[in-house]
Amino acid sequence: MSLPIIDAARARQLIAEGAVLVDVREADERAREHIPGTQHAPLSTLRSVQAPGAKAVIFHCRSGARTGANAARLGEAAGCEAYLLEGGLEAWKRAGLPVAIDRKQPIEIMRQVQIVAGSLVVLGVVLSLWVAPAFLAVSAFVGAGLVFAGSTGWCGMAKLLALMPWNRTVRKALA
Repeated sequence: MSLPIIDAARARQLIAEGAVLVDVREADERAREHIPGTQHAPLSTLRSVQAPGAKAVIFHCRSGARTGANAARLGEAAGCEAYLLEGGLEAWKRAGLPVAIDRKQPIEIMRQVQIVAGSLVVLGVVLSLWVAPAFLAVSAFVGAGLVFAGSTGWCGMAKLLALMPWNRTVRKALA
């Protein structure tokens, strides 16, 4: 099942006519930046969209890739006419439409994982060149962890980072 893809201008028009805009990003992504008035239904837990009286549902993520890849599932969850916002939040911003930004919120967990993992790999290589070759084990361990996370969907580094003090504001903001 493929859902129609609409641009930000058409989405705004449909919202004015009674459509509901649904953000399918995870809570940590939404806490830092979101479109005001959107309903939050993370893709990881989405079963159905609660939008009584809505004429249509428009789904969006950050870039449109996540919604596009899950179009069939989103269409089933909508329970009414459904659309995908082309280009997601990024296209909404490019169109000059309003976005609520809270820079006090940390960057999303997966970006934190990318920063930490990349830093550890570089550190392992540098230490192996300057100190001892055994430090390549750090890079190998991080690489193996990323392969495990990618193949199982469970990332220990993301779980650990979610517990860090700077990420506690996300949990408080969403409670």
